[in-house]
Amino acid sequence: MMQPEPKVGLALGGGAFRGLAHIGVLQVFNEAKIPVHLVSGCSMGALIGGLYCSGMDMRLIERYVYTLDERSLADVILPRQGLLGGARIENILRTLTGNKSFAQMKIPFSALAVDIERGELTTLTEGPVWQAIRASISIPGVFRPLRLGDRLLVDGGVLCRVPTDAARAMGADFIISVDVGYHGGFVPCDGLSAIIMQAFAVMEWALIKEKIITSDINIAPDLLHINMVSIAQAAECVEIGRKAALEALPAIQEGIAKKRELPGA
Repeated sequence: MMQPEPKVGLALGGGAFRGLAHIGVLQVFNEAKIPVHLVSGCSMGALIGGLYCSGMDMRLIERYVYTLDERSLADVILPRQGLLGGARIENILRTLTGNKSFAQMKIPFSALAVDIERGELTTLTEGPVWQAIRASISIPGVFRPLRLGDRLLVDGGVLCRVPTDAARAMGADFIISVDVGYHGGFVPCDGLSAIIMQAFAVMEWALIKEKIITSDINIAPDLLHINMVSIAQAAECVEIGRKAALEALPAIQEGIAKKRELPGA
């Protein structure tokens, strides 16, 4: 006896440019026809997940990423709230998402951010998607926070690197998480941005070590050697994401199949 198709949810975590591995993971899911009914993302996971849910083809996104460099994304400002103002990335996000709202997403989507003034995790599900992504990628000290109404929002990884709980709250029966963050090991830090990013990554790691990732399948690509603050290794990130997803594919397919079966059937 079969149950209705289980709702498969993705929880895509943060990890700066290491998060480009999400592109490869989603490519494999599309090729293997893994059903994706909803996505929750944090930081780079929100960026890639938001583009995916808006209908963007991951092969096109991969090719587009290869045309970028850090200078094309950076708009240095007087560092009162962050090193970068975020205007350039905002324009890119508006264009790539088609300035769509959450209600216009082809796949239900949520993005995590933190209200830094209240110390509260916030799940964003309304309004323009580009704004939610911009809030979710606002690494403290790097990007200027985004003011939305009475909330001053920064990167969701401050409190939750991998948003499995948000995916569950959206109605997922089977959750696949993708954790592209730091898991310990030596990382050289040769500049201000690298030091800020590594400090943030260490903080996230300390938080996630104390919490069980409540997904059914967790994919953790081996990305330690990837420079978080450089897009130069984008192609390698995508390939590592593909490799990790392909290795996890049998367990994912088996897990979804089991969810379709009633206990004792």
